Amino acid sequence: MLLAIDTSTSQIGVALYDGERVLAEAYWQSGRHHTRELALLVAQVLGHTGFTVADLQAVGVALGPGSFTGLRIGLAFAKGLTLARRLALVGVPTLDVVAAAVPPDPDYPRLFAVLPAGRGRLAVGRYTLQDHRWQPQGSPETATPDALAQRIRQPSIVCGEMPPEARSRLGRKYKTVRIPSPAFCARRPALLAELAWARWQNGQTDFPAPLAPLYLHTGTPIPA
Repeated sequence: MLLAIDTSTSQIGVALYDGERVLAEAYWQSGRHHTRELALLVAQVLGHTGFTVADLQAVGVALGPGSFTGLRIGLAFAKGLTLARRLALVGVPTLDVVAAAVPPDPDYPRLFAVLPAGRGRLAVGRYTLQDHRWQPQGSPETATPDALAQRIRQPSIVCGEMPPEARSRLGRKYKTVRIPSPAFCARRPALLAELAWARWQNGQTDFPAPLAPLYLHTGTPIPA
């Protein structure tokens, strides 16, 4: 069984996954209360499903980009749990989780996965449709909603957690931009769990010590 943890932004999320079923999933806007709520949320999810920490075999954690403090909280918790219980650890880029929620659409073969990056900016990951799957193109960047709107000249989907003003600005480009509803833009920890599970089954695990959050304001990852 795999536990997925996502504290990339003000949204906090946890899911349990066994390779065949999403056993539990919970996420909400936690603000700045991740430190207080994460351990309790994990305990509640395990308790509601009748499992314990002893039943876990792996932990998947969202690596960012995202909030400096939020990412460190989630990664520190995941590292502590995997080291204490000798579990497998799998890090997944957060924007890959956003992209996984978007069904492929041949009419919109480009995807911009976004997250709040502070100061009115968005963290942006570019994806293209290849073999019916979203494949990342290059490294994530930061952009204002205006700058992102100006860059989009071909049919594209923009999906992810974004403030209303960003959604409104990008929505004006309705001839080339499709924005899913807020429900489909919510970042689901169950999708993180599926991505982490696939990596774990393929032997793509991470050593806890060197695994670090992905930040966009530095050229290299900041040590965890």
